[in-house]
Amino acid sequence: MWASLLAGLLARPWARRVAALALALLTIALFILNLRRQAERAGRAAERLDQLEQTHAFHRQMLDAAARRPRSRDDLLDRLRDGGF
Repeated sequence: MWASLLAGLLARPWARRVAALALALLTIALFILNLRRQAERAGRAAERLDQLEQTHAFHRQMLDAAARRPRSRDDLLDRLRDGGF
């Protein structure tokens, strides 16, 4: 029943134009929604990248501090005597 009703409706030229217009509008709406979703994903990826860069900067600072540390107690005493600590 529904198929024959739909076939009878699409037999008219104005109904075909309306259906084509509806499909075009649906396609455009889906495209815009997809663009929005991709923009949200890109924003999350950029935020994740910023967090990773900040974490790597902290790690670099810790490694630099560890590289400058005194190697032994004697080195520590020499630094304390020289006032460079």
